[in-house]
Amino acid sequence: MSVEAAMETPFINREISWLEFNQRVLNEALREDLPLLDRLKFLAITDSNLDEFFQVRLGGLHTIHHNAPEFSDQHGESIAEQITAIEMRTRRFAKHQAKLIRKDLLPHLKEAGLGRLKIKELSEEQYQWAESYFANSVCPLLTPMALEGINSRELVPSLCICVALRILSTDSSQSRVVIIPLPPGTPRIIRLEEEGFLLLEDLIGHFCATIFPEESPTEVTNFRLTRNTDIPANEDCTEDFATEIRQVVDDRSQSFPVRLQLSKDNQLSQEIISLLQIEIPRVHLTKGPLALTDFFELSLADGFAHLRSSPQAGSSSPHLDEDHPIIETLRDRDIVLAHPYQHYGPVLRFIREAADDPHVLAIKQVLYRTAKDSQIVDSLIRAAKSGKQVTALVELKARFDEVHNLDRAEELRRAGAQVIYGVKGLKTHAKIALVIRQEGDTLRRYVHIGTGNYNEVTSKFYTDISILTSRPDVGNDAALFFNAVTGQTRFAGFQTLIPAPTQMRDKILEFIEFEILQAEKGNKARIRAKMNSLEDREIITALYRAADAGVEILLNVRGICCLVPRENIRVVSIVDQYLEHMRILSFHHEGAKKVFITSADWMKRNLSKRVELMLPVLDEKCRKTLVKILKASFRDNQNASLILPDGTSERITPAEGESPFRMQAYLSEFFSRKAEAADQQRTLQLEPHLPKNLL
Repeated sequence: MSVEAAMETPFINREISWLEFNQRVLNEALREDLPLLDRLKFLAITDSNLDEFFQVRLGGLHTIHHNAPEFSDQHGESIAEQITAIEMRTRRFAKHQAKLIRKDLLPHLKEAGLGRLKIKELSEEQYQWAESYFANSVCPLLTPMALEGINSRELVPSLCICVALRILSTDSSQSRVVIIPLPPGTPRIIRLEEEGFLLLEDLIGHFCATIFPEESPTEVTNFRLTRNTDIPANEDCTEDFATEIRQVVDDRSQSFPVRLQLSKDNQLSQEIISLLQIEIPRVHLTKGPLALTDFFELSLADGFAHLRSSPQAGSSSPHLDEDHPIIETLRDRDIVLAHPYQHYGPVLRFIREAADDPHVLAIKQVLYRTAKDSQIVDSLIRAAKSGKQVTALVELKARFDEVHNLDRAEELRRAGAQVIYGVKGLKTHAKIALVIRQEGDTLRRYVHIGTGNYNEVTSKFYTDISILTSRPDVGNDAALFFNAVTGQTRFAGFQTLIPAPTQMRDKILEFIEFEILQAEKGNKARIRAKMNSLEDREIITALYRAADAGVEILLNVRGICCLVPRENIRVVSIVDQYLEHMRILSFHHEGAKKVFITSADWMKRNLSKRVELMLPVLDEKCRKTLVKILKASFRDNQNASLILPDGTSERITPAEGESPFRMQAYLSEFFSRKAEAADQQRTLQLEPHLPKNLL
């Protein structure tokens, strides 16, 4: 596609679209009909999202602006213009966050017995406890550092609240600026039984005078520095990629600042700005507490269950029995699991049983982001130690998980596993595990493919799809996939799996073109898709042509959506208790209904710069389940928003006479009913106890 054609294509700015998604999350925090701690949780999520946005996206734009200040995107918008628009939008957003926490959430939390207490509000008994807690549990961990000279910025850790003090000597009029970073590992939110909480920075700011004998703090402010993390690894000029990745992580700690948050506008704050050499456009003054992301911990406070939604217990799969090995079930049928509506346990069992099965000869798996104490990694280690061939592709370029992945990779290596540190020039984002089992005279392959990471923690609040199968075509392709990434060969010979970056975009475009042809013939044509983000220009352009041809297009996009909705294209976004993370595609295809799950969003990075997989779902029962989920995602009128042509969104409400419908509640109930029906059916089956054969 030519540059001229691209410039004519309506396209919503990616960064602004992401900020609109974060606004939808904030809208949940604004809802007075939600439980108080649910609202606090959503607010904390918006701040965590914003931290990553500043570190990665805005950091990357600043890098481009520094290296090529005249650079403009395909729509003629300069990098400087984008940065200005983003900073204006994020300032407005931060003001709404601060107002919400100060004027609404904190007062209501106080009424509920979980309010923020200032030092001056403490009773004498509480004050004595706070003083003792500071002396015994906080003070020994503090590291005051004087800020002076041009190297001051090097002392400030990223994303860490620092208490800044002006220290005055009692025997002179000289003063100096000292900062005290909040010590890592120390709780920032300090609970006072059922009476509320203190913030660690308030405690330090009040009692820190004991650290400075014969001196006195005369001015205090809190600040937080955010640094750029958009630092790529050099994959061409290094012999030890693990060492290079550790260097990248170290480099982030000293990279340039993209934001300075300040709690006060006083003389000390001005001096902090000067000492850290921060440009004024990157300074953000906030009237609320800094690092609202830390309040996620408070949203989970013990003893306040009445202030949050009741957790929805996941259901078991109606086709799996705890006493029956998963592999035996997979010989007869495919299994689809919708997490967290259905337990993630079967995925853990699949790997655990394979590790312990004496007939399993090999396990191969991609690990992108795993839990801190991953049961899956533990199973792979046990399998390797028992002599099984274990191959683990551990993606070291998974941002912010690099060190964790390196550490787990080293454990796997020590256990005897073959470890691959991803693929040169690409991120490996596919979610796939292959088990090879000796069964008589043949080897049989069993495969898990999913839309989400192998992470039992996030599986509890991310919605994802897992498919377990023993289909020979999928098993053969899974073997080809691992051979390609370990043997440095090409993605070729696939019968069923569709990989990126070599084939996936072309296949998606091919399916869109087929729907266009059907619409032009006057036949029914429809595309339904659910994903996290939509940004790829080629696919967006194809969708525009499909809509113009009369194809009905329904898109459920949680986050970034650069497509401009128009006639025949409806785009909705759902923000609810679980993070929408499923990627499901459906094409009408003359009534044959092509249904896929995929690890990839429709973004350039996924389709061009990552190793991804898309799986056609052929099992009729699995396909029906996925279509039911897709249909439900377009019926939601409680937690869904309609994306508008200007990139903003408006909440969808029930039409007159229409019943309320909340997708996540519906799916939770649907899978629960399926599990109960299966349990009831099992109780009706009479299974006698038979004596064991005597030897």
